[in-house]
Amino acid sequence: MKYIEDTLQDKTILITGGAGFIGSNLAFYFQNNHPDAKVVVLDSFRSGEKLSNGNLKSFGHFKNLLGFNGEIISGDINDKDLLLDLEINYKFDYIFHEAAISDTTALEQDLMIKTNVNAYKDLLNLAVAHDANMIYASSAATYGNAESPQKVGREAPNNVYGFSKLSMDNLSRQYMKESDISIVGLRYFNVYGPREYFKNTTASMILQFGHQLLAGKNPRLFENSDKILRDFIFIEDIIAANIKAMQPKESGIYNVGTGKARSFQDIVDILQKELGTTFTCEYIPNPFIGSYQFHTEADIATTKEVLGYEPRFEMEDGIKSYVDEIKRMYEEEVK
Repeated sequence: MKYIEDTLQDKTILITGGAGFIGSNLAFYFQNNHPDAKVVVLDSFRSGEKLSNGNLKSFGHFKNLLGFNGEIISGDINDKDLLLDLEINYKFDYIFHEAAISDTTALEQDLMIKTNVNAYKDLLNLAVAHDANMIYASSAATYGNAESPQKVGREAPNNVYGFSKLSMDNLSRQYMKESDISIVGLRYFNVYGPREYFKNTTASMILQFGHQLLAGKNPRLFENSDKILRDFIFIEDIIAANIKAMQPKESGIYNVGTGKARSFQDIVDILQKELGTTFTCEYIPNPFIGSYQFHTEADIATTKEVLGYEPRFEMEDGIKSYVDEIKRMYEEEVK
């Protein structure tokens, strides 16, 4: 579905983190809907390098870009020489900044701040130099355990990832005052959909439960999962918000969710219906009590007003649209 009428002819778009989940979906959106635009994907790609928690430092994967015809650059946003090359040898009209250390359980505070905050400032300077509109990924992690519905201005991050994203938002507000470019931060809630498989254990529970069921296993949920609620949002609504953010009424930080909280029990029940399974749920103690969000729900009133954003997918719709891809990834990558 096309979200803006502009053909974007002769426009050049940079997508950082373009081999990741959201970045690759953006790349294909432009290729399919705005073929006259030039799209440049920048990603560090995975190298096997791991964080201290055992998770990969980079989740970027070439398979997310199979079929993409634009330009691909392998590089790290912390590399100032690379950013200087981008400034000198390109002229970007739009920058979609999706690259980040996105693992909420990462313990490397130094790497998190360097990558998510300091490198973002360098990219903002690139945007200013090119007079490019900046659209970047913030996060609902900025809210921590803040009361629902979560609203911009009521942040309480409880991990370094959430802190780094809030720091990006604060930096953005400085640049909004000091520069003439459009800057939009999108606070993603719980995103799911195609091209998330290579996030490994940080992929959505919708994918993980789906693969449990396809493996013939009983789904394992935390106790009282019917009372653990999240704002789950399908990738197509995330892409719509990004495209709307290219031409906003005004710069700002905006929530991107559905505005509705759904339970983990709902996920399993909908998946079982779509997959035709009837496995018995197993309930296990929740080891994350005290550091776990039990209710997230995006206040999207301002997002609707300023960006013209309207979520299209209820969870039932999103899972129904996603289930064939869940099956395909299971057959090709899991079995």
